[in-house]
Amino acid sequence: MNYSTLSKIKKNNERYLTMEKSGKETSVLTDSSNKIKAVATVIVAPETSGQNKKNGASSYLQLLHLAQNFALDVAMIADDKKMPIEDRARKRERLSHLRKQKNMEDIIQKTLAYCSEGDVVNQTNQDWFNSFTSLAEGISNNTMQDLWAKILAGEIYQPGSYSLKALQVFRNMSLGDAKLLAKACSLAIKDQSRKSLRLISGCYQKPSLFNMFDKNRQKNISLSPFGLNYSDLLALAENHLLFIQESETNLIEKNELLKLNYNGISFSIAAKKANCILRFYKFTPIGMELAHLIGDKPMTSYHEALKQQLSYHFTMS
Repeated sequence: MNYSTLSKIKKNNERYLTMEKSGKETSVLTDSSNKIKAVATVIVAPETSGQNKKNGASSYLQLLHLAQNFALDVAMIADDKKMPIEDRARKRERLSHLRKQKNMEDIIQKTLAYCSEGDVVNQTNQDWFNSFTSLAEGISNNTMQDLWAKILAGEIYQPGSYSLKALQVFRNMSLGDAKLLAKACSLAIKDQSRKSLRLISGCYQKPSLFNMFDKNRQKNISLSPFGLNYSDLLALAENHLLFIQESETNLIEKNELLKLNYNGISFSIAAKKANCILRFYKFTPIGMELAHLIGDKPMTSYHEALKQQLSYHFTMS
């Protein structure tokens, strides 16, 4: 019978063997000589999505399934049915190769959706592709595979778009890290003259005798209401995507025009007064590269808040 099994060793050398099938859970208690001491069968209620069983059996089964998939389930197999360790090692290596092959085939399949039939002048570097496969072959998550497919398609279309450093950083990013990058990109402003991405954090006018007591001289733009707090900025910095040290523009003279772009929305700002300054967090070169994976998704509420906070020192058009 196709039971799922899991054994758990107790301190008194007794062993519980749990088996599940068709909504029933059977537990067998044996002693150190494997003699059956007790058997109990219970009906297991169906488990709703996102809900763990109260008795914790589901965590045991998770471990069992992981161990089986990675050929590490020797502790859950009877002694007389265990393969020699050399055979177990070869089985584990074979399964690992099969997983990697399947992952890369899935990524290549997803890449096809992002490729066009138009001619590409430059050829993709084979050494780059070899490094790409080495880093991507361990990715089985569907969403992350899709992002790796975008990287490959982007590099084929325009070789040099993604450096090996960017690939190595992305390989160490979790799905949560990728979502955090997407959130940062949804709030990022591009300076069209410098081709850089920035998270604008405020603006002010250089202190002088005439504005020293102006309560509105300095304006702060909080990113927290829009889903990006300071701990998120630290996480982005740890992944080499953002410089955590706040930067500033040069002094912006009166009526000086800056051309900016917010996720596909082009606009310009002009200083109302002399000696105005923008404060911002700047994306790293790696952050700029990986930001290309994220589509333009402007957030209307943030755009309005940005215009409101900048309006004291700048006009926007």
